[in-house]
This record gives sequence, C-alpha cells and structure tokens, in this order.
Amino acid sequence: MTRREQLESMLADSPEDTFLRYALAMELESEGENERSLSLHQGLIADEPPYVPSFFMSGQQLADLDRTDEAIEILRQGIEQAGLQGDDHAKAEMISFLQSLE
Repeated sequence: MTRREQLESMLADSPEDTFLRYALAMELESEGENERSLSLHQGLIADEPPYVPSFFMSGQQLADLDRTDEAIEILRQGIEQAGLQGDDHAKAEMISFLQSLE
C-alpha cells in the first residue's frame, strides 16, 4: 500500500482529521496532482479556524506553478490569519516568501 493509499484509507475513517487532510495534500503535490492538492488546501483554509500551514503550502505550490498573483493573494490571507491565530513563526515565513515574490 502506498503512502497515498494509506492516507486515503485513514481519511475514510476520519474525514475531518486536519492533519490527515494536510498530509494527503502534500502527498498529492509530490505526485504532481497539483489541482487536487490545492483543492484540499482550500478546504483546510475554509475550515474554522483556517489551517495556517495550508496558506503557506498553497502559496509555495502556486508560485511553483507560475501562478504568482494567486500565490501573493493566498499568502496575504495567510499572513493575516497567522496574525489572528498568534502564529508568529508562520507569519514571518509567509512574509519572507511574499517579499521574494513581489
């Protein structure tokens, strides 16, 4: 069973598990399934509260796909959300990456 299959199997039992959803998004990205990966990240971003690491990973993935405008927008949203959640480390990482894109 591949890592992806393992994650999908675990998610079938716990579909709301944030970490499993995030791990599957990352696995899909590594397999080149960017749209599915980004879709999973969007779901995590839409959660309440939003999952801050998904903003950063989405931004990086979008930048890698030469979708810079989208990357900038998601990073700006992520910086705001990280600030609201008190995640200064993630906020600083996203600010640094955003500056490299602008």
